[in-house]
Amino acid sequence: MAKKQKYYVVWQGRRPGIYTDWETCKAQVVGVQGAQYKSFDTMAEAESALRMPYSSVVASTARAAASAGTPSVLFVDENGMTALRPGTENPPVLDALAVDAACSGNPGVMEYQGVYIPTRTRVFHYKHPKGTNNIGEFLALVHGLSYLKKHGLNQLIYTDSVNAMSWVRQRQCKSKLPVDAATADLWDYVHRAENWLKQNTFTTEIRKWDTDHWGEIPADFGRK
Repeated sequence: MAKKQKYYVVWQGRRPGIYTDWETCKAQVVGVQGAQYKSFDTMAEAESALRMPYSSVVASTARAAASAGTPSVLFVDENGMTALRPGTENPPVLDALAVDAACSGNPGVMEYQGVYIPTRTRVFHYKHPKGTNNIGEFLALVHGLSYLKKHGLNQLIYTDSVNAMSWVRQRQCKSKLPVDAATADLWDYVHRAENWLKQNTFTTEIRKWDTDHWGEIPADFGRK
């Protein structure tokens, strides 16, 4: 089966515009601080998106995903804080850290972040030009554990990756991503994360984010 055509919009990169293949798009955004880009299924969608601010497109995509799937049980109240929708059964704990990863391609540009749920504040972020989503999820979880321990915080951590939870329990990243010139520094970072797990104890509770009932995890990058 032929691979479905994608159209890539770059709002902020070396040369903003629309690209019809990922490799050309990647050359515009890899290594660019604050790069803004997203893929679309049709050229018409891409052209329409390019005329809009990136933030508006991401927000619109998130709203569409919510209406098509599971709407979020979280919302921002009049004080700018995250709140639960009334009547939510078995709700998530709000005083917690949420982590998530995103990857454009597999492997491809990978990034992860940690977000404090009550304020939606990003507390850490990492990006690498070549990685996988599974590696990002693992690193995000370890980064979250080390962040909470370093700052003496007792919040729990939410992740939507069962795989990352398993790797953390085993103190090992079991990715099959080859080690080469483009991934050597990433693997060095992974090994440092594994060593941290082996050399440190922690009491932080790790919980699975219930996407089916709560919507996307607060640390989601909104690029579905």
